Amino acid sequence: MLRWAIAFMMAAVLVALMGVGETASTLAGLTKVLFWVFIIGFLTSLAMHYKRTRA
Repeated sequence: MLRWAIAFMMAAVLVALMGVGETASTLAGLTKVLFWVFIIGFLTSLAMHYKRTRA
């Protein structure tokens, strides 16, 4: 998931350099969403692992 966020970020930068502002802002929004989905998934996985090893 983090790789997708990085890919969308790089695509947004490239599109912004070409001057297509609306597409760049859309890609930047997707990057933010994917990044937070990754963070939530990572923290959930970490909590589940911690819970499993403590039991």
